[in-house]
Amino acid sequence: LCGLLLKDWLPWSLLLFSLMCETSAFYVPGVAPINFHQNDPVEIKAVKLTSSRTQLPYEYYSLPFCQPSKITYKAENLGEVLRGDRIVNTPFQVLMNSEKKCEVLCSQSNKPVTLTVEQSRLVAERITEDYYVHLIADNLPVATRLELYSNRDSDDKKKEKDVQFEHGYRLGFTDVNKIYLHNHLSFILYYHREDMEEDQEHTYRVVRFEVIPQSIRLEDLKADEKSSCTLPEGTNSSPQEIDPTKENQLYFTYSVHWEESDIKWASRWDTYLTMSDVQIHWFSIINSVVVVFFLSGILSMIIIRTLRKDIANYNKEDDIEDTMEESGWKLVHGDVFRPPQYPMILSSLLGSGIQLFCMILIVIFVAMLGMLSPSSRGALMTTACFLFMFMGVFGGFSAGRLYRTLKGHRWKKGAFCVSLPELFFGVCVCLFVPFPTMVALLCMWFGISLPLVYLGYYFGFRKQPYDNPVRTNQIPRQIPEQRWYMNRFVGILMAGILPFGAMFIELFFIFSAIWENQFYYLFGFLFLVFIILVVSCSQISIVMVYFQLCAEDYRWWWRNFLVSGGSAFYVLVYAIFYFVNKLDIVEFIPSLLYFGYTALMVLSFWLLTGTIGFYAAYMFVRKIYAAVKID
Repeated sequence: LCGLLLKDWLPWSLLLFSLMCETSAFYVPGVAPINFHQNDPVEIKAVKLTSSRTQLPYEYYSLPFCQPSKITYKAENLGEVLRGDRIVNTPFQVLMNSEKKCEVLCSQSNKPVTLTVEQSRLVAERITEDYYVHLIADNLPVATRLELYSNRDSDDKKKEKDVQFEHGYRLGFTDVNKIYLHNHLSFILYYHREDMEEDQEHTYRVVRFEVIPQSIRLEDLKADEKSSCTLPEGTNSSPQEIDPTKENQLYFTYSVHWEESDIKWASRWDTYLTMSDVQIHWFSIINSVVVVFFLSGILSMIIIRTLRKDIANYNKEDDIEDTMEESGWKLVHGDVFRPPQYPMILSSLLGSGIQLFCMILIVIFVAMLGMLSPSSRGALMTTACFLFMFMGVFGGFSAGRLYRTLKGHRWKKGAFCVSLPELFFGVCVCLFVPFPTMVALLCMWFGISLPLVYLGYYFGFRKQPYDNPVRTNQIPRQIPEQRWYMNRFVGILMAGILPFGAMFIELFFIFSAIWENQFYYLFGFLFLVFIILVVSCSQISIVMVYFQLCAEDYRWWWRNFLVSGGSAFYVLVYAIFYFVNKLDIVEFIPSLLYFGYTALMVLSFWLLTGTIGFYAAYMFVRKIYAAVKID
């Protein structure tokens, strides 16, 4: 068996690792590169304000920043709206390869900006909530450079400097119960000079966008009538304080500095995608791969050897009487395919699980190939939403065929039940999105998903039901008293450990991407983890249903579906651990938002893993009962 596993999985593993290496180094752009000439305008746009403490994004002009003469919002796709992006133009005037030492924003006749008491209170509140401001230039997000020194105890000359970047820039900071605003932004833009022929003008491409935020009080900034200003020299200036109890006067200023870079346009996102320690990621993923495949191999060897022995004993014609006196899974052959309670609900949940499985598989595979890059804002979420709608035809087909196999007759009601989990998730998501987006999602559900589910369910219900290898007795067999370890909750705890162990490291990076505004890009790893999750869920489900049938308990349909999703319980526990130890959320609304979305994630994960385990167990049960001779 181990030899077969190595023979089957080694080529695929090598292919997946090669794809992962290609994915981290190769960048498929979402848009074509823009070539700039000398002094061409480079538009600076604002995306949103975010905070890991509140998890509530705000649009840029929700705070009293300087505004251009005409505010223009970019047309956004569904994914951008669901992410909370509201891309809008700003008054920053940036020209390609043109320096600006200091420029004043929204200054009329050399007068500073006056913040009212309400505006000052709002700005102070956002600063204390650790809000970050996100800007983009040529679709490239702004980043703040952080220089960390690893050798603190050594001499200054021997200190090793570790450069990291964080997304956006801090709105301000607090010090000794005083609140300060970053009112001066030093933009540092890097360009790559494209190779041109001698008689042609040079073109430039933006390859990095950094900012150094500063807080400079009004008295230390000297502005003239031409909207130019002079920055204080050295560290003699004091920061700009925001007093929430009174009006505040200040200047909003910025400077622009250009530097030439050897980074090519296709590699310009590498700075943003290498913000975390990837080496830890590599070792953790490889460790999970080795452990899961080792345990899977052991489980496979045990159950295959046991099954061969059982089938050989059951098929001995001269020992039929002795065999029938023994306990074992053959004794429940007349009841193992007896339809369970609530077959419509079971088939509907499994249909939703198939719909979710197809969507996740396609999205991760396409993202692994680099077609859903971070530059295509909202592309990943938009693709996932539309794929989930269109995969309703497969979910309806599988649910309809299973419902007919379980002797169901009301196919129209069953088709509607398949759409109910999707509607539930949609309504929960709609609670946190703008009203027009909510209307669009509901129209997609009624106009696309629901008809496709009915179409698939109709053809699935008309198709020949699954052929069970043994007949079902008219009178149900009495089930003996079960031992304590056959309890359903104990089974959930036992069955969830291995699948969760295969993906809990990846879960940390996914949670960081969702709740701490990080970019998630290692889809090659994620695809490999997804394959391991499918394998481990299938094998654990087969083992659990085998033990249940050996205990002469034939009520495996619902139990197997619930137990196979046991890893969702550990995901919930990990989400609580992450909330307590990694996030600084203390208010009620952000906590409600976090646990609301976490509940949706846990339910979706339970549907996914439960469906995978159920169909693996169903194939296994049909296979073993087809291999024995039944009188």
